[in-house]
Amino acid sequence: MTIERIETAARMSRIVKHNGTIYLCGQVAKDAEQDITEQTRTMLEKVDTLLEQAGSDREHILSATIYIKDMQYFAEMNAVWDAWVPEGFAPARACVEAKMARDALLVEISVVAAEKA
Repeated sequence: MTIERIETAARMSRIVKHNGTIYLCGQVAKDAEQDITEQTRTMLEKVDTLLEQAGSDREHILSATIYIKDMQYFAEMNAVWDAWVPEGFAPARACVEAKMARDALLVEISVVAAEKA
């Protein structure tokens, strides 16, 4: 059982693949100065890119953990999320309020997915 690490640095790998399962490192917005809607949108764009690179897609996401700076943004974040997740393919999901690594960040996501067959 080989473990494949993609875009590995000293602290983390952007993608880890093992036994048909894909693990993405935490993804944040491209521009942390934007509002929650735009931060969520660009964060999910990055997830799309990494999933494609790893041989997967939204329909193969097994679980997602969303970290949100303040639950006041929950509804706005969910509006973007709900439009992004393909109907009938909602993954297991948790959403928790968390202190972010940088003050301007409003949302972060960690994703586990299956490889496409």
